[in-house]
Amino acid sequence: MSKKTIRPYDGPAGGWGALRSVARHLLEQQVPVHGARTLLAANQPDGFDCPGCAWPDRDHTSTFEFCENGAKAVAAEATRHRATPDLFARHTVAELAQYSDHWLENQGRLTHPMRWDSASDKYLPIGWDEAFARIGAQLAALDSPDRALFYTSGRCSNEAAFLYQLFVREFGTNNFPDCSNMCHEPSGTAMKAQLGVGKGTVQLRDFELADAIFIFGQNPGTNHPRMLGELRRAAQRGAAIVSFNPLRERGLERFADPQDKREMLHNGSTRISSDYFQLRIGGDLAAAKGIAKRVLELDAQAQRDGGERRIDPDFIAEHTQGFEAFAADVAAESWETICAESGLSRAELERAGDIYAGAGSAIFCWGMGITQHKHSVATIQMLCNLLLMRGNLGRPGAGACPVRGHSNVQGDRTMGIYEKPSSAFLDRLQQVFGFEPPRAPGHDTVGAIQAMLDGRCTAFFGLGGNFATATPDTEATHRALRRCELTVHVTTKLNRSHLVHGRDAYILPCLGRTEIDLQDNGPQAVTVEDSMSMVHLSAGINAPADPMLLSEPAIVARLAEATLGARSKLPWRWLVGDYDRIRDLIAQVFDEFGDFNRRVRVPGGFHLPNAAAERRWLNPEAKALFKAHAVPTDLPVHRARAAQAQPVFNLATTRSHDQYNTTIYGLNDRYRGVFGERRVVFIHRDDIAMLGLQAGDWVDLESLGEDGVQRIARRFLLVEYDIPRGCLAAYYPETNALVPLSSFADEARTPTSKSIPVVVHPHRRATDAGLQSARDIGHVRVD
Repeated sequence: MSKKTIRPYDGPAGGWGALRSVARHLLEQQVPVHGARTLLAANQPDGFDCPGCAWPDRDHTSTFEFCENGAKAVAAEATRHRATPDLFARHTVAELAQYSDHWLENQGRLTHPMRWDSASDKYLPIGWDEAFARIGAQLAALDSPDRALFYTSGRCSNEAAFLYQLFVREFGTNNFPDCSNMCHEPSGTAMKAQLGVGKGTVQLRDFELADAIFIFGQNPGTNHPRMLGELRRAAQRGAAIVSFNPLRERGLERFADPQDKREMLHNGSTRISSDYFQLRIGGDLAAAKGIAKRVLELDAQAQRDGGERRIDPDFIAEHTQGFEAFAADVAAESWETICAESGLSRAELERAGDIYAGAGSAIFCWGMGITQHKHSVATIQMLCNLLLMRGNLGRPGAGACPVRGHSNVQGDRTMGIYEKPSSAFLDRLQQVFGFEPPRAPGHDTVGAIQAMLDGRCTAFFGLGGNFATATPDTEATHRALRRCELTVHVTTKLNRSHLVHGRDAYILPCLGRTEIDLQDNGPQAVTVEDSMSMVHLSAGINAPADPMLLSEPAIVARLAEATLGARSKLPWRWLVGDYDRIRDLIAQVFDEFGDFNRRVRVPGGFHLPNAAAERRWLNPEAKALFKAHAVPTDLPVHRARAAQAQPVFNLATTRSHDQYNTTIYGLNDRYRGVFGERRVVFIHRDDIAMLGLQAGDWVDLESLGEDGVQRIARRFLLVEYDIPRGCLAAYYPETNALVPLSSFADEARTPTSKSIPVVVHPHRRATDAGLQSARDIGHVRVD
């Protein structure tokens, strides 16, 4: 375990620190000597797609198409550690629940299907046939299919996701809570209404052509490290890179490419951001509107002077609707409000506007720092307004780039994992498969938790992921899962969700992305879709962690057989004998996947069409829409500050550098200077003094939800950091407990995990009975 220290980190992102980190994780996970060969197969034509992020591959034949955090993900999956039935024989579930998420992860790969035994409070081994028979019988016995929930993680393949949605819809429900509901749902919601598509419009080659790249609410150094290579090349050729982020993030400042021998030899690095604007948490909409205001002012001046226009009137006239109303709304918004809510000065915003107005082509990127606010949809539409103003859609070097996280989260949605499917999609399912799919919308993630709490849903099946830990309002989510009659999780590793279970509970271990998937017709490859709509093959090269493991498609097929029985119209077991058969069905349902099996075997795969990138607008208006939005001044944090005498902070949850989503690889956050500790809160030095405290003190965080429920996360270490005053940042999942279930994005219902009004108290030991376990106050076993 790392020694607990807080010390500044002055080096660049990447570089020797990244290489040392990769070596350390390979050793800690006891990855066999072929571990290096495993890494070299990542993102290769005859290898596997990295199980980490969804950033696309620049060159699908490059020697090194992996990054530090991708290497951690591969090492975690290729580990020699095993969580065998012996582990569960030694520990009750209550005992396991006292350990940290990091400890649970490090027990290694699960090897056998397990069923919880209420008498002993232990998971006991169960055979596959019996497990499927029991689970299928319970699902079939429900008085309505809508009483079951079917969650999906973004790491599962297109083939598994397609079979999963097919099974669940033949079963009779659209209850598909999905990890998309907690991350980029606002991106799809905003862009679909405004541009007619819910996906990014750029391809990787556009980064080679952009004159300016604007980055909002994203930390690529930790969350998408391979993106730094593109930003580095853009910076070196002179492109402006303009970053908006409340925290100073090393990956947005400097980067040393481990593949650049000269840079590594001389301990050099490349400056990434040409301009770095530290706006307040949640101030992105105001900042974007300020940029728009500046561009319009420059355009008005250009017209007066007879100069070159700063907007694109021809594009606006031919391709858009609503510009006049939008421009009037921007003009009416005062600079005073814009500056106050963004936390940036007028000079800073004018500087950003000047860069944008002077760029021939521009890309706008954003991450979850944008999507997890109440006003997320409005913010994304304001960013798209900026693109529309200068015609930066549907031409080289320009476009919208929502940078999604998990490796196939976009592909899962493409395959039909969606609680609100379109009538056209359901009609096609009926036409191809001959059954009537359900038409009523299902539950998203927030709705699923509410439905379990009030008893409307009593069965939960999770295809991957860590639902109990990823979701907001931890106490409510745990209570909801414990109310279920049945909980089932398909997984590779032990995690918290397996310990927060229903009255009957199962763990079904599956193959990982790096492992050989042997079916009746030989080794199989799956497909995935990256953030830029490239679809390509992924084939594992390692022997399975245990002969007992099944693939995700095989688990779905056998569950479908056990649940649907003779009434099913599909030959489930035959389909998983050769995944080409599944892809043939996908091609029958989705026109853009025509000739799927041939096209995906081209090295690098193929690109799915994007109508907005072709300047075709598929919304009812057949135009791209300008969307006017006022700068919000009545958000929960505004109301909390008005009601409280004590200082109210706006807290954003964030990842450490040693984690990916809810998976904790280690206890260090190298770039932020935190080592051996996760219960930290980043805060401005003047705010520490205002509270009468010192860096290194322990505090409790109390969220100020508007539902009257007290939520406290205890024992966090104050860490002085370069962050705007009034703003805090802390890691999730430790602070998920502070996010009210009732607080979510307008229109998209994404939890507001990046804007939580909180007050800070000196730490006191908890005594109330409402705490569920020792981990709520930070005293968790890690041995």
